[in-house]
Amino acid sequence: MLRDIEVKNKSNKFERFLNLVEVLGNKLPYITILFLIAFFIMIFLSWILSHFIFNYFHPTTGERIVIINILSPVELTKFITKMTTNFITFPPLGITLVGTLGIGVANGSGFIRMVIIKLSSIISRKAVTPVAATMFFAFVKHPLAGIAASFAGLAGGHSASYTPSIIDPIMRGFTQNVAKLMDPTYTVNVLCNYFLSVSSTFAVILVCWFITDKIVEPFLWRTMPIDEGVTPENTSLSSVTKEENKAFIAAFTVLISMLILLVILPIPKNSLLRSTDGQLTTSDAPVMQAIVPILFLFLVIPGYIYGKLTNKFKTTKDFSLAMAGSVKNLASFLTFSFFCAQFLYVFGNSNVGTLIAISGAEFLKSLNMSPKITIVGITLLTAILNLLITSASSKWAILAPIFVPMLMAVGISPELTQAAFRVSDSAINVVTPMFAFYPLIISYCQKYCKKTGVGTLSSMMLPFSIGLLVVLMIMLYIFWALNIPIGFNSGYVYPPVN
Repeated sequence: MLRDIEVKNKSNKFERFLNLVEVLGNKLPYITILFLIAFFIMIFLSWILSHFIFNYFHPTTGERIVIINILSPVELTKFITKMTTNFITFPPLGITLVGTLGIGVANGSGFIRMVIIKLSSIISRKAVTPVAATMFFAFVKHPLAGIAASFAGLAGGHSASYTPSIIDPIMRGFTQNVAKLMDPTYTVNVLCNYFLSVSSTFAVILVCWFITDKIVEPFLWRTMPIDEGVTPENTSLSSVTKEENKAFIAAFTVLISMLILLVILPIPKNSLLRSTDGQLTTSDAPVMQAIVPILFLFLVIPGYIYGKLTNKFKTTKDFSLAMAGSVKNLASFLTFSFFCAQFLYVFGNSNVGTLIAISGAEFLKSLNMSPKITIVGITLLTAILNLLITSASSKWAILAPIFVPMLMAVGISPELTQAAFRVSDSAINVVTPMFAFYPLIISYCQKYCKKTGVGTLSSMMLPFSIGLLVVLMIMLYIFWALNIPIGFNSGYVYPPVN
């Protein structure tokens, strides 16, 4: 049985606000239906707006923004023929499926359970907050708080990370291409925000830790009791047999060996993991393109070894069923992905999304503010747009051609503009129901609290969203005030000062 967690009888004003967010949010239709409704609204908007002429022009092509009527015979036929392709190419779909298959093997074999048991023997209860949901439950902490903390940390990782990620070369590609419109000789380093990113990890960890322990977990214990019959797994070392311990040592040794191999293999300049020009962090480098398959192998291989040595995988059928069992939990996510993919197609191909972004950016430009205030405006505008367009690459593809040249013209460097964009993008993703992974996160929450809905997740993520936005902005302005480089070959002004 879970021990009682003492909470105050009277909730404060902020908790009452979170309650309101949860209640109103849970009154919304299920997230899949939300996207279905949004899909029809977007089609209707494309029909209405296609009758108007807008005085906005694409910053790269110079062409007037024209809204395409998706209900026209040509466009409707085109949409119908692309429905399957839209679904198959939906970005989060492949990543989620491949990752889940790997998790299914590692979890089905018991390897993940053993990792938790080993960690629980060395981590104190007070220090468990930055770890995750199952760990939280095992330590008599609210499991949804663990999910929330992990989700917030993952989102914060878009702009705060110890290591480069695939988002770095993607961002840099857009930034450099549009910067060359103003200055053909200008180059942007792929790690132009890396110093700020590494430094911000500590701030992200601390703020997520504080928000989890002091705000979100007490709120959840009061409003979201764990379902009856749900009990934490036994994570005591005494529950581990000698065979399980030997199997874990073997599987963990293989895992460490794989990590070492991953570090060594890219070292040679002619490594197959490098791009054709010898780079590791560009988007065409195989090691960057293989991040998800690498994660799959790092879960499947140790998981299989552990399962084989403990007789959890007596036959190949057991191995296959472990993967199949994990995919069963993705039924709602697959349904959501189908409708979300169709919505994104209409949103992008109708040019409604481009119109929203360009009109908002032009309004900001018309305000003619100082650089430091302008950066705040860029961040807030991105935050608003992120409630609708959650893909970082999609937003930056639209906004970079506007923001980067516009701010270069007033003396702000492309690297600083990109950093401001990434701050806002990281913070707001966790609070918008439009985020592609929301159904998946909700399904994880429902394992412990079946009544979890969109409002529940939005309400418990709102404090993290506010905290991340504030702390990441503070870190950016500290770097700016002290003139600390935000990354390799990057500064704050344009043209750069030697």
